[in-house]
Amino acid sequence: MIKKIVFIVAFLLGSIYTFGQQEKNLLAYLSYGTFTVPGEGSYLETYLAVSGQSVVFAAVGDSLYQANIQVTIIFMQDSTVQNYTKYELQSPLVEDPEETNFGIIDQQRFMLSDGEYQMFIEIFDLNNPEVPAFSTEETVVLEFPDDAIQISAIQLIDTYHKVDVPSVITKNDYDLIPLVYAFYPASNTTLNFYTEVYFTDLILGDEGKFLVSYFIESAESQNMMQDFIFRKRMDSKPVNVLMSSIDISQLPSGNYNLAIEVRDIHNEILASNKLFFRRHNPAVTHQLSDLSAVNISHTFVDQYEDIEIMREYLRCLAPLSSEAERDYAYNLSNTAELSSMQRFFYYFWEKRNYDEPEKAWLTYFEDVIKVNATYKTITKRGYESDRGRVYLKYGPPNHIAESYNEPAAYPYEIWHYYSLGNQRNKRFVFVTKDMATNDFVLVHSDAIGELANYRWQLDIYKRTWDPNNIDQTSPEDAFGNRAYDYYKHPR
Repeated sequence: MIKKIVFIVAFLLGSIYTFGQQEKNLLAYLSYGTFTVPGEGSYLETYLAVSGQSVVFAAVGDSLYQANIQVTIIFMQDSTVQNYTKYELQSPLVEDPEETNFGIIDQQRFMLSDGEYQMFIEIFDLNNPEVPAFSTEETVVLEFPDDAIQISAIQLIDTYHKVDVPSVITKNDYDLIPLVYAFYPASNTTLNFYTEVYFTDLILGDEGKFLVSYFIESAESQNMMQDFIFRKRMDSKPVNVLMSSIDISQLPSGNYNLAIEVRDIHNEILASNKLFFRRHNPAVTHQLSDLSAVNISHTFVDQYEDIEIMREYLRCLAPLSSEAERDYAYNLSNTAELSSMQRFFYYFWEKRNYDEPEKAWLTYFEDVIKVNATYKTITKRGYESDRGRVYLKYGPPNHIAESYNEPAAYPYEIWHYYSLGNQRNKRFVFVTKDMATNDFVLVHSDAIGELANYRWQLDIYKRTWDPNNIDQTSPEDAFGNRAYDYYKHPR
């Protein structure tokens, strides 16, 4: 059922946090994933990477130095602590504290019953007590009912090797060193991942067979990258393991999803999951289809004969476009090739709705008209503004908290989406310094692939309060300050 697929995907994507950054101010990244052991229970893993250059290395003996970081993780449910840990994370010993261009990696595992939790994280540099600890929280969900096929988190792996003695980083006889931040520079040519498929024996029978497809798709358009599609046949088991490596040396720069699909013998999708990642690979360019072969005769684009109108239509596609499509459309809009613009425009909408490309365009254009009327600024069309882009990309929010007259704040809006594709309860914070311009700038979102800024409250309250301490994450309590309340409790 589609409802099952939606919640399978929704809680497996994880989140990434970036903590304070300055000379010797903590810089760390945290992601998490959920798994289960059929018949025993579920668990959540946290993957933490701390930049060695952001922490203080204290002397250990006469000639060695070491960083010492205190980590606290608490899981709350209905105001009750369900699991927690507090530990010290130590770096490798080094001879030169200035030669610390490496990450300090840690992984923890927490047994938890299925359900929703508030995960609280606090990280503190014990060798740098003048810098306050940084803390944040995240809503996490574990849900693995056995009445449908389930997929675990997709865990990105830096390296892996077979072991005889298991540890907290061991799965199926392999030690998996996590890749905490989902970013692949040009120097990294391989994407390694691990995931598990559950309950195929219960749903398909002990003798059942199924197909697992895994592929890379554009995060914006959800179109598959044709050279990055793979399939594997499997037999039913309580737990099926998929661990694989993908050569991404020819994957161009852009935002992508690694997608997993479980299909039955009738090619019906039984479960799916996606993981967002970024790629920077400037030496490789995107290859769009040969647009000269696109036949636009007797199609809806025939009517668009005004080149200036066609240029405007191309520009307004940006919120939905992949990086390659944005670049291509931008270059086309600076030429006088009307027929090339028409072919690309038709190609763009045919990819999104093969049967009814004109209907897809007209539906989208209705929203473009709305945002141009509502979110235009002195210098921008509505679709070029941050609010317009978000509206066109994700649709109208379920709730908007508008605050234009708080005594200490710049005017701001907080948009709340109950669901955002396969994510749940995601927010966007927009701020403007002048209502007359109507230019509300996005300063923070907890949606995957969007700007994440843990100091977003300071951007709102800089009108009256601007601290010098870079580790300050929220303003001083003052009468009328409501941004955090609106953010945590949309209403």
